[in-house]
Amino acid sequence: MRLQVLGVRGSTAAPGPSFVRYGGHTACVAVWTGDEADPTLLLDAGTGLRAVPQVLGAGRPFVGTVALSHLHWDHVQGLPFCPAVDHDHSQVRVILPAQNHKSGFDLLAQSMSPPAFPIDPSGLRGDWRFDAVDVGHVDASTPSIEAFAVAHKGGRTFGYRVDADGRSLAYVPDHAPQAGVSEATLDVLHGVDVLVHDAQFLSHESVVADAYGHATVEGALELAAKVSAGRLVLFHHAPGRTDDALDAIAAEVGERNGRGVERVVVAAEGMTIEV
Repeated sequence: MRLQVLGVRGSTAAPGPSFVRYGGHTACVAVWTGDEADPTLLLDAGTGLRAVPQVLGAGRPFVGTVALSHLHWDHVQGLPFCPAVDHDHSQVRVILPAQNHKSGFDLLAQSMSPPAFPIDPSGLRGDWRFDAVDVGHVDASTPSIEAFAVAHKGGRTFGYRVDADGRSLAYVPDHAPQAGVSEATLDVLHGVDVLVHDAQFLSHESVVADAYGHATVEGALELAAKVSAGRLVLFHHAPGRTDDALDAIAAEVGERNGRGVERVVVAAEGMTIEV
């Protein structure tokens, strides 16, 4: 299994010269399994989704699953702006957390429909399916995808564990572990090979992290050590966190040897990780 980071930011995109090396797009990760030439799983659909045509090759459609961790703007804004998914020949299954007794289509349409946006999800080209799912195995597909609940503010939020080729990846972009992590979630995360986790704030910003329902770098390190993750990828960087500030985080984490985690990296756009 292999993943490529296409968007690393949280809350809002971060354009400008101070955000070039790590990137300014919001959350999106592409996943390949087996001998696939193209990724068949996209984790979240932030503005980083716009890079998918570069991954597939110009003019080619995306065929596969888009797993949305939740429905905040920074995780869905890319859907109508990616030519590979908004394509006459795309085949896209969107999964998202079930809530409020609404269909997947209706949940997404709450933020993607007039007057908030020119079209609703039915205006996307290609063959689309919108599934509101609950905690547990999404289906028997390959790769295997398991949804689990995490603490975050403003709507139900999931993390996803992906298993394929005898390896495992957990994607948890928006999470406040300081609010408590259930035993069920700890079990899902235990021993995962790669953990991509929210690290939007620093320890001295913990009051803000609590207010917004996000993790600190320290909190991500502690959780990764607790579940014996093989590798931790710090993700969902604050939109004001400059390249130099992220370099400083990488240096500090490296000096502390990840506090019990074998390997820790700071996510950057374009980064490819073999799981």
